[in-house]
Amino acid sequence: MSTANTLNDWFATPQGQYLLAREQAFFDHSVADIFGFNALQLGLPEHEFLRNSRMPLHVTAGNEAGVQVRLEAGELPFDCGSLDLVLLPHVLEFNAHPHHVLREVERVLLPEGHLIISGFNPRSLWGIRRAVGSQMGYPWCGNFIALPRLKDWLALLGFEVVAGRFACYAPPFTNPGLLNRFHFMEPAGDRWWAVCGGAYLLQAIKRVPGMRPIKPKWNEGLVGKLLPAAPKLNREVSQRTKSESQ
Repeated sequence: MSTANTLNDWFATPQGQYLLAREQAFFDHSVADIFGFNALQLGLPEHEFLRNSRMPLHVTAGNEAGVQVRLEAGELPFDCGSLDLVLLPHVLEFNAHPHHVLREVERVLLPEGHLIISGFNPRSLWGIRRAVGSQMGYPWCGNFIALPRLKDWLALLGFEVVAGRFACYAPPFTNPGLLNRFHFMEPAGDRWWAVCGGAYLLQAIKRVPGMRPIKPKWNEGLVGKLLPAAPKLNREVSQRTKSESQ
């Protein structure tokens, strides 16, 4: 059996297509409701995970062919607080310094900026396959990061997890027929063993302590005086406009 040389090669296999369909649906739903100006996708430029984003600027970056900006994930060439949204589709488990990548993402995100991560779950049938089987090729050569550990990293950096889900409960069969036969495990997994999906997806927001939206301070007495007088003022303006036009 041949092994995939890149993660994108693996996404073309039945296993990869099975996962990709579910991740694309999550990204499509999540990015559509996030507003701002600048969005960045790190890695996997062949897949448009930002296609539903309403932000005017979409950038794909990484160290592989096909990206718009060539860079290392741990050294982002962006100003502090310059991005509204960052996507990390399976970036962390294939980087030697995943926590450093998260620190860089936190640096370039604006306060209240959004981060969406997808990763392989080591506490699943897919994680067991990696632990007891060959770790040659993708995705098995990656360092799967447990979800509680990832949440701890995010909390230390000031992120609040606001949404997430697991996906891919069927065993990681290479045969598409077997994957289809075990499709019943998707709804059953969501209900009975939700934390055992082969992959997880998280959406988090960068929180900055002490920051709060500034709202206008209304003068209640002035508002009370102006509201009853508003109809009279409107009539005077209308009469003045008519006289000037005649």
